[in-house]
Amino acid sequence: MHSSPADSDKSVGEGAQTRAIALLSDAATHGLPPGNKVDRIDTHAARIFMAGNRAFKMKRAVTYPFFDYATLSQRLDACEAELALNRRTAPSLYLGVGGLVRDGNGPIRLVEQAPVAADGGPDPSVLEYLVTMQRFAQTALLDRMAADGTLSPAIMRDLAATIAEFHEGAEPRPNAPGIEEMTDLAHTNIREMRKHGTLFDTGAVDRLDRTTRQALSTGGDLIDRRRDAGYIRHCHGDLHLRNIVMLDGRPVPFDCVEFGDRIAVTDVLYDLAFLLMDLEHRRLRSHANILFNRYLDLTGDLSGLSLLPLFMSVRAAIRAHLTASAAAGQADADKAAAMRAEAQSYLALANRLLSPPPAQLLAIGGLSGTGKTTLARALAPTLGPAPGAVILRSDALRKSLAGVAEDQALPDSFYGHDHSDRTYAEMAGRAGLALDGHHAVICDAVYARPDQRQAVEDVAQAAGAGFTGLWLVADQAVTLARVARRRGDASDATTAIVRRQAAYDLGDMRWEVIPASGNADETTAIARRHIAR
Repeated sequence: MHSSPADSDKSVGEGAQTRAIALLSDAATHGLPPGNKVDRIDTHAARIFMAGNRAFKMKRAVTYPFFDYATLSQRLDACEAELALNRRTAPSLYLGVGGLVRDGNGPIRLVEQAPVAADGGPDPSVLEYLVTMQRFAQTALLDRMAADGTLSPAIMRDLAATIAEFHEGAEPRPNAPGIEEMTDLAHTNIREMRKHGTLFDTGAVDRLDRTTRQALSTGGDLIDRRRDAGYIRHCHGDLHLRNIVMLDGRPVPFDCVEFGDRIAVTDVLYDLAFLLMDLEHRRLRSHANILFNRYLDLTGDLSGLSLLPLFMSVRAAIRAHLTASAAAGQADADKAAAMRAEAQSYLALANRLLSPPPAQLLAIGGLSGTGKTTLARALAPTLGPAPGAVILRSDALRKSLAGVAEDQALPDSFYGHDHSDRTYAEMAGRAGLALDGHHAVICDAVYARPDQRQAVEDVAQAAGAGFTGLWLVADQAVTLARVARRRGDASDATTAIVRRQAAYDLGDMRWEVIPASGNADETTAIARRHIAR
């Protein structure tokens, strides 16, 4: 933490920022002609002023349980940390630490790179420090795209890859607190909600307190084991849709937590949990499931699934009390009422997440082209705890075990008994891990042999989980047409393979037979009636 005599000359609190706000709201400060508008966004921690092709972010002189920006020195620290940390994911957005500077007796001017004192603290000439950013269109933010319906499955898959790569490169923190920190976060949530009096239903807060304590007790050892295994890293810390923007056709996370280690140094799944919770709160479960499954495909991180309900619930509870605090400071009565309702909805979500449906295993078998993967993706968001079932697809797993990209074709030798047995065994093992984490799982494979079908049933039985086996059948003309249309898919099936499979001896078929020649919605509706609940 920097210290400087400059702070003794400046009062603390937001009242001391009145002049800075007025200057930054003036187009002339930004070098723009009169009449030009300076756009502004206020959050609980910052005010962002946007003019021309630049955005200047001013830390608000406020104190919350998780951070303290009361003094200029603290705000300089925060600006410098924000610049360094966000350049990990968004280097083109973060340009420097600027400020409002007075040169001698001259006017105060806005600079993109502001001076600091010799000791690294605030320079006496600086009225306020700012993060200088490249401006982008607000319509490129993922929360805006979610609201207008343009948030696509492809963006979710790309975002999962971006996050997985970021987490892989993030600095491990083996000496960070584990369960102690998560416990403190959870207890802080309850304490902060109780401060808002009648806004939050007392019974709902008590219930959240009780179920959170139970989840912490159950998951504490796993949180610490994951820390020791390297899963606690210096992550983003505030990873939700409003902090992700589309740049050059790719989703780019920005605005990570810079105020110390308490929030950002955490389990990678807790980091991901904020985004999953945000999607869940927006009723975008299908999007969350796509993101979740792609992330798991890339990381293989199935060991922490039992913690996901707790992690998502803690994230929802944080949003509950922060939104309530923001509502208390909102002058517009209608906006304040909407924010209070939103805060209450976060509390309701936090409670729902800690009462998840039971684990279950759904196996979807069928010859090539019958629509197994399409059905799996349609059903996954509806099964098990949020954000829905883990999907294990034999086609993708076979490629992963072979060390090739999903869309790279494998030689025929990789489809012999040895490689197939290895693929099915690996899929069964991963399904067992997901069930041990009290999560739902869908296994998507041909399952042409009775022993393969029995083996996956045995996985569910060993875990004490419900099991449903579905066998899809479709007219050969339909399956041939579907396979012929495939492009860039993990399946290497060809029309020749479809014809060859018609001669398979399937043995005793005890799974539910589902007609799948029609459209995907029809098949999904039929399948849902047969799934164990």
